[in-house]
Amino acid sequence: MIDMLYARPVGALLAAILAASVQAAPTAVPAKPAAKPAVAPAAPGNFAGADKDGRIRTQLVARESVVISSEINAKIARLPWKEGDSFRAGQALVTFDCSLFQAQLRKAEATHEAARKLLDTNRRLAELNSVGKLEVEQAEAKVKEAAAETAYMRTTVGKCTIPAPFNGRVAKRVASSYEFVTSGKPLLEIVDTGALELQMIVPSKWLARIKVGTPFTVQVDELNQSYPAQVLRIGARIDPVSQTISITGRITGNHPDLLPGMSGWAGF
Repeated sequence: MIDMLYARPVGALLAAILAASVQAAPTAVPAKPAAKPAVAPAAPGNFAGADKDGRIRTQLVARESVVISSEINAKIARLPWKEGDSFRAGQALVTFDCSLFQAQLRKAEATHEAARKLLDTNRRLAELNSVGKLEVEQAEAKVKEAAAETAYMRTTVGKCTIPAPFNGRVAKRVASSYEFVTSGKPLLEIVDTGALELQMIVPSKWLARIKVGTPFTVQVDELNQSYPAQVLRIGARIDPVSQTISITGRITGNHPDLLPGMSGWAGF
């Protein structure tokens, strides 16, 4: 064997030694990939709902929006308001034909008057021992029953006119004059245009610099004008997923050109 080893050429001997060392070398462990750097939290100006200037999208909404419905079964006698019409608080929005209810009210009032006279007569007769205590108590019960019926009919007649609860405008009309409607039938949708509010969603981190009364500016898209405003209310809870909170604002001053549904950008 030794003779054979020495008989090999020197080059072949070196190649054999090198191959043996490579087989004996331990397998190299692949290097772990470098950890990605942590992403820094977005600044308030980078909020998804903000533009490049850090302004927040906002929308004008009416503080009051009411659907006027009928409380009685009757025919509409007068409904003069059209969509877009303005009205004042206390003005009659809808008037019903209540001739039947008014007749029933007069009948109830007459019954009540007759019951009262019967009670007075029974009381005088009771003083003369001509009627017993039972007759007087029955007469008193009749008076109470007639009074309740009269009050019920008077309340029903009072529902024959629906007054406006606030100053506003008609947003939608779904009934017409001379139409017979049932109780609960929607007639008009009205909005309070005199007290518009601004609704928006802001990052919760902004609470460090936004308080009730904080002034800001609103750029209204539809009119391409800016208006001064201030924070009116701050939401009661923070959304734990998006880390946002709702803010309600109010445009200062009187601006008849503003309407519910307009939108724009709020800049603090």
